[in-house]
Amino acid sequence: MSDMLVWEDTPLSSTPTPSTPAQSSLDRDGSAAAEGVSQRRVNIADKRIINGQTDVNQLVPFKYKWAWDKYLATCANHWMPQEVNMSRDIALWKDPNGLSDDERRIIKRNLGFFVTADSLAANNIVLGTYRHITAPECRQFLLRQAFEEAIHTHAYQYIVESLGLDESEIFNAYHEVASIRDKDEFLIPFIDAIMDPNFVTGTPEADQTLLKSLIVFACLMEGLFFYVGFTQILALGRQNKMTGAAEQYQYILRDESMHCNFGIDLINAIKLENPHLWTPEFKDEIKALFLKAVDLEYRYAEDTMPRGVLGLNASMFKGYLRFIANRRATQIGLDELFPNEENPFPWMSEMIDLKKERNFFETRVIEYQSGGALSWD
Repeated sequence: MSDMLVWEDTPLSSTPTPSTPAQSSLDRDGSAAAEGVSQRRVNIADKRIINGQTDVNQLVPFKYKWAWDKYLATCANHWMPQEVNMSRDIALWKDPNGLSDDERRIIKRNLGFFVTADSLAANNIVLGTYRHITAPECRQFLLRQAFEEAIHTHAYQYIVESLGLDESEIFNAYHEVASIRDKDEFLIPFIDAIMDPNFVTGTPEADQTLLKSLIVFACLMEGLFFYVGFTQILALGRQNKMTGAAEQYQYILRDESMHCNFGIDLINAIKLENPHLWTPEFKDEIKALFLKAVDLEYRYAEDTMPRGVLGLNASMFKGYLRFIANRRATQIGLDELFPNEENPFPWMSEMIDLKKERNFFETRVIEYQSGGALSWD
């Protein structure tokens, strides 16, 4: 599935700590002392993804150009939920015969998971990951990613509001629906670990804690836990149902794919700079997390689809999730966990490329680009 299936404050201090890079001091008049300039200027060879000691406020010189390129790519694909016309969705939802009970269950379960999932993602970035990453070009992407997570939460709220759903029911689903709660409870410890104000990197144990959190976040949360829901809503769109919601999910899919790819690049860069972290014991622990995540997402598929609907059934997702897990595992240097699995939804591999899907849902702009990058038919 292209790279999708592959389907994201440091305080100023004059004393560096492992998670807080050193900052340059300035003379009282704001100018640097001449004799110290050579020490304060950033040497590209000294930059590190984590535990760096170079000034995080100096974006250039670039060492991780891939991170900057991904930042630019995300900026070229800006969109806002209100731009999507929801009138057809509203009419269909209000029509007693417009959707089956199984289709309505899928939509409400989807929104119940996603309305809080992207808030968890944003908190993880802003209150956790960002603090511990010491490469400013990577931080730049994380800032954009956090904003996109806010847009996604906005999009789900916009769908809930447009359809007139019970907001209390939808927004509390992560407490009240077991299949949603179980996924969130799997994720939260890895988010909390790096959000702890007392957590700092700089030891092998702490660095492995951060690396594990990044893997769970990029490969299992954004890279696996979102895909049953994406497939279901996009399958509705393929049948000309809930086309406004499906359009927004397609935009979100595009964003999340870029987040996942960035996260994997970040993980691999940390491994390259810190090979001592990638021990056999650590790899076994990561494999166990992959297996648990696949099981949780499959249980979510069973809960959201107790019967066949949209030409789909829960059992079809078992192979799909294993296929995705294999891809994620190999991307970070693990062996396939489920050999010989194939993708049962080949059409999903095309959904990441919006140019291929122009006017797929017969909405006004599918190739969403902003500013000078905007392309109109």
